[in-house]
Amino acid sequence: MLCCFCFTLSLQFSVLCLPCVCSPVSSRSMASKTPVGFIGLGNMGSPMAKNLLKHGYPVIATDVFPESCKELQDEGAQILDSPAEVADKADRIITMLPSSPNVIEVYTGPNGILKKVKKGTLLIDSSTIDPSVSKEMALAAEKMGAVFMDAPVSGGVGAASLAKLTFMVGGVEEEYTAAQELLTCMGANVVYCGQVGTGQAAKICNNMLLAIGMIGTAETMNLGIRLGLDPKLLAQILNMSSGRCWSSDSYNPVPGVMEGVPSGNNYQGGFGTTLMAKDLGLAQHTATNTKTPVPLGSLAHQIYRVMCARGYANKDFSSVFQFLREQEEEPEKKGD
Repeated sequence: MLCCFCFTLSLQFSVLCLPCVCSPVSSRSMASKTPVGFIGLGNMGSPMAKNLLKHGYPVIATDVFPESCKELQDEGAQILDSPAEVADKADRIITMLPSSPNVIEVYTGPNGILKKVKKGTLLIDSSTIDPSVSKEMALAAEKMGAVFMDAPVSGGVGAASLAKLTFMVGGVEEEYTAAQELLTCMGANVVYCGQVGTGQAAKICNNMLLAIGMIGTAETMNLGIRLGLDPKLLAQILNMSSGRCWSSDSYNPVPGVMEGVPSGNNYQGGFGTTLMAKDLGLAQHTATNTKTPVPLGSLAHQIYRVMCARGYANKDFSSVFQFLREQEEEPEKKGD
């Protein structure tokens, strides 16, 4: 049906009008703004959910820690008490959780998503977990008539806030477009990797390299400082030379070198050392299962495990620089 204005134009110019601004919004556009469930409102989940709100999606959320929900609630999200309740209200749900056991509990526990999931629901898990757990959840969801996809992220809290995350997606290819619609609201890059579990595989490989790179950057910066170089100057040289990497130019671990990164805030916020140790453990486990040699990955895993035991568990993973500085001080203290 043409509006009066378009009808008049069509009579005057004998042309067929394009759909006009007066026309009702298409049913597809309206459907795209149906509520989205979001479970897990931690350092990463909260800004991700906020970006969905910014794009006009009503968000129905929950978190095991009620205090984590308040800020999102203040911005207009509906907060419920359990994942099952979220599943009862939304047919597209995103989860962002710390570890494999958390994912298993949220999906299959007594108050889990699968207790009340509706047929046809799209479940997108952005946690970083064991690929085998993603496959288990996909099978469990399939039995309930739902679709599960793994879509872990890279980029950290800063990228989550700016909607510049990279999503690595695994699952049924026919469902990728539906997942992409939501993920592009939260990220700059959305990459389809293959069947369920391949997104996790890509993320585990990325984080192993990230850990190795961060340790290398911390060692390099520490050595340069011991040799009398100004850390800002050294970082500048590295970033215009062949040693340049993300840890040196975007997330430098030395306090005072960069603004807006955890090293400039006593290593608070960001990506926790505990989570890095967990991800490296996943890499170690999958490497063992596939008989893949990862000597530097294994060493990085041990370093971050020791850091967790030495009081760095809740600090950002770039605090490995501080950890290394303390190691060099210990022999001096013993010598005293």
